[in-house]
Amino acid sequence: MAHILIAEDEDVINTLIAKNLTMVGHKVYQTFTGTDTLKAINENEFDLALLDVMMPGMNGFDVKRSIEKDTPVIFVTAKQSLTDQLTGLSLGADDYITKPFDMLVLLARIENILRRTMKNTTIFKINNCVINLESRSVKLDDIPVNLTLQEFNLLEALVLNRNLALSREKLIELAWGYDFMGDNRTVDVHIQKLRKKCNLEKEIATVYKYGYRLEYNK
Repeated sequence: MAHILIAEDEDVINTLIAKNLTMVGHKVYQTFTGTDTLKAINENEFDLALLDVMMPGMNGFDVKRSIEKDTPVIFVTAKQSLTDQLTGLSLGADDYITKPFDMLVLLARIENILRRTMKNTTIFKINNCVINLESRSVKLDDIPVNLTLQEFNLLEALVLNRNLALSREKLIELAWGYDFMGDNRTVDVHIQKLRKKCNLEKEIATVYKYGYRLEYNK
């Protein structure tokens, strides 16, 4: 679990990001102005800050310039010009994401940064199943589980987006890629194999007429 600051003046977007981060297990702190954001960062310890650029009081670029500590930053903004992106990255931001964005893409970018800064775990224990994302290995009662490359890719997608309902189409995109030529039934077959091999029959829940969700409560 990481402690993440969300600095976004649009309440709907701020709340949506907060809800999704909370669902996957992170602790969030929300601000809506640049001034409050800078104060919060300098007075608290955050593992990551998500900064909008266009905020009242103080813009996100100026907030980044004024931060007094080495807090990882992702700019999440509607400012899409190359100049703005280069400005954000030149200020030392770890990433720059433009609106509108796919929530799962944002979660993946956050996960990558937290792994790199050693702020996020890569090992997940669900009942007697231990999943190590870094070594790409799975053990059941300390016995290695033999998963195919595709089975592990699917399991990784479920773990990284734990507690979120994922459509079959989204799982194909995440685990197989955009150029996959098969159909949705492939997901169902692989899900059944994962449930059996990893003893996750109950934890990998079926979302009726939609897809699947890994239920993870730590």
